[in-house]
Amino acid sequence: MLGTQLDKRIRTGRLAVTWPDGRTTIHGSPEGAPPDVAVRLSGRLTPLRLALHPDLFLGEAFMNRSLVIERGTLWDLLDLLGRNFAIHEDGPLQRAIRPLMNWATQRNSRARAQRNVAHHYDLSAELYRLFLDEDMQYSCAYFPRPGMSLDAAQAAKKQHIVGKLRLRPGQRVLDIGCGWGGLALEIAKAEEVDVLGVTLSREQLAIARERAREAGLADRVRFELKDFRDLDGRFDRIVSVGMFEHVGLPNYPAFFAGLRDLLASPGLAVLHSIGRMHGPSTTSQWTRKYIFPGGYIPAVSEVMPHVENAGLWLCDVEILRLHYAQTLRLWRERFLERRADARTLYDERFVRMWEYYLAVSELGFRYGGLMVFQLQLATDIDLVPLTRDYIAEHDRESIDPSGRVSTSAWRKKTA
Repeated sequence: MLGTQLDKRIRTGRLAVTWPDGRTTIHGSPEGAPPDVAVRLSGRLTPLRLALHPDLFLGEAFMNRSLVIERGTLWDLLDLLGRNFAIHEDGPLQRAIRPLMNWATQRNSRARAQRNVAHHYDLSAELYRLFLDEDMQYSCAYFPRPGMSLDAAQAAKKQHIVGKLRLRPGQRVLDIGCGWGGLALEIAKAEEVDVLGVTLSREQLAIARERAREAGLADRVRFELKDFRDLDGRFDRIVSVGMFEHVGLPNYPAFFAGLRDLLASPGLAVLHSIGRMHGPSTTSQWTRKYIFPGGYIPAVSEVMPHVENAGLWLCDVEILRLHYAQTLRLWRERFLERRADARTLYDERFVRMWEYYLAVSELGFRYGGLMVFQLQLATDIDLVPLTRDYIAEHDRESIDPSGRVSTSAWRKKTA
């Protein structure tokens, strides 16, 4: 069955498969046009599992070494599959059971949300330091200039968001899902505002608090271990980067209603999230099992009705298409350079799982219809300028032609 599928679908590149019985077959171009990959399968049931459920079993086969790449790399294999298979398409069965699956896997109560976050974000911070930028930004970077380094692109992302927040002295700012605190600290450096960052990760909380103390900003930047649903008070600005993917489709009405309740009037929010361009779907079973339990990447069409129902003005929508693909490529390259260090933290199976996670995530952005959207939401119709030129102007002031990023206001204050 698997051989028939490969014969039918592979038209670009070449894949050599050595089967568990020792046979070798060639699929695709016989001349070895790139990508040119050779794999060896072991285990009697491995080919059947790959044919019936590649979404789950391809990753597991790589982790467990029942699929070994003998020519090329993991990325070469995934690139070949991405070029030849429509990986964004759900089958008839998936479409039929999608509503039930989304309800069953994404009912993220407070307790469940805490467990889901701990599964991924309470891993050793040393693991993340292997591949993230110096500021430990674990979300899509922004590449306004060609050839930017990862650190410069992540700094540009933070400044791009700061420009959309329209900060003013004395404001209260909430960062939902603050990670290791980098964006909250950048916001406090950009303007004389008070920032509260909330996270469900104890590991991230400890590091964020220490970073605020080291930066001399603990008087204006606080971090708490709290579900945003349990917050009181109002905030002039709210930002959330890379957290919305953990909310879960059934919780969207409550999320946007809560966002509206937490916003002062006038108030402004910026939401940064991964999205889909092909419409509603389901979360990859491998990703849900091993990486992000309870996670879901929405189509923009699934988000907008809840923005409308919350009574918020949609002031700006920006789609970042290949920015995350480039981010993930840089993360993967940095991770592979320090693979030996990763093995001192976790075992070989975990390291192979993490390599697959970074590679298959990049695949989704290059071939699977994934992108990033940023929504700017306001309580009042006249809270931002009539045109979006102010965003580009802010970028020009903070990102020079060489790609370097500076927070000039902070430098003036601390000079």
